[in-house]
Amino acid sequence: MNIIERARAFLQSVLELASRTGWDWKRCPRCGSKETIRWGSYMRHPWFLDGRRQVQVVRHKCRQCQKTYGEESAYLVRRSWYAREVHRCAIDHWLHGRLSFRRCAEIVRSWLGKQERYLQWQPLAIGPTSQAVCHLAASTVYRWLDQAGIVAEQTVTGQLADIAKTEMLGVDGLWARLKGKTKRVVLMAVDSVSGLIWPPVVARGEESERPWQRLFERAQQAGLDLDQLRGVTSDGARGLGAYLKHQLPWVHLQRCVWHMWRTLSGDIARAVSQASQGLPDAQAKLVREQIRQQLKSLIHQVLDASTYDEAEQALLRLIELPGAEKIAKTLFEHLDRLLLHVLVYCQGIQRVGPECYWRDFRLRLSRGRNHRSDRRLQRAVLVWAIYHNFTPAQLRFERKRRYRHPGLAPLEVAEASIKDISYLDALGI
Repeated sequence: MNIIERARAFLQSVLELASRTGWDWKRCPRCGSKETIRWGSYMRHPWFLDGRRQVQVVRHKCRQCQKTYGEESAYLVRRSWYAREVHRCAIDHWLHGRLSFRRCAEIVRSWLGKQERYLQWQPLAIGPTSQAVCHLAASTVYRWLDQAGIVAEQTVTGQLADIAKTEMLGVDGLWARLKGKTKRVVLMAVDSVSGLIWPPVVARGEESERPWQRLFERAQQAGLDLDQLRGVTSDGARGLGAYLKHQLPWVHLQRCVWHMWRTLSGDIARAVSQASQGLPDAQAKLVREQIRQQLKSLIHQVLDASTYDEAEQALLRLIELPGAEKIAKTLFEHLDRLLLHVLVYCQGIQRVGPECYWRDFRLRLSRGRNHRSDRRLQRAVLVWAIYHNFTPAQLRFERKRRYRHPGLAPLEVAEASIKDISYLDALGI
């Protein structure tokens, strides 16, 4: 059962629970007998988005199995002081609102109890009495997220089965700091076409083969067909190259062009500085700008070449520039991986790694240190990956950023129907 089928099954169960009548609850949920009698009731006082309510829970006793049970509600969560809508609102504030746990709890708490920041929004409102104050804490929101993460762990098997037909991947890692200054790296694999994120993994580092093996094994567990994989885009991690060479020799590795520019930036600065040494300031400025433009133009001709011959000719012209020998040597060493996209076998592979997908996760104040342990960080990242796959990109473009599929979620780009369901349904919240 993939993630969409799980979401629809959960939503259907909630709708069926909401449609049950008092007569339906006369059937014992354990043995199915209709020989039941009413066995009292008790009151609950859960918090809803519009405030605290008083809810009566009716109990029944089965004469056949001698068990008692209470009527359930689609609006309530068992053994929780907060309704289902509050659980979903708080988790969505953390994920979509990009808030810390403390600020998330503060915003939701203010809204529920008409207190704290709500009194700033409504200057004419009167604060609640001491009995009506909401005490939602950040630790409670964290516990809800961790429970959603446990569900996300259970959905890894077959999560994207029959959804993504991945042939090209982009992989990247994000370092996070946990309790006690412990560092961990979150490894992620992204479908280059649809933008679907396969379930990430948390590792101690990325220099060895083992973490990358775990990443690809988890993606395979979620439904990735490794035999159909043709190319992977990366920033040049050594462990990944060794893993692909030993375990997936038919998969080619495309070097990220953006990271290559970062690698060459220091050599470009040194070449420009050497060319202007001993010159007057005004002349040195003109020479530096001229050399910089020449270097950038030739590097662009190498990296953006449509064929290997064009790249090699541009590389020869680059070597002739004074001080550019090291730059040309670096480009020559990585030329095969930089121009992998021109091959017919790897047509469609992305030239830039998927580092931009960490943008939403980086903006969260609690992206690493508040998770405290590897296991909790793993659960939070799995929840975030499911959220990303269900969330559409915004329709409007930004000044420095345009979206490849505006208004569409990665699952929709992969031609999967997610109408009337959300990531909250997929997480069983």
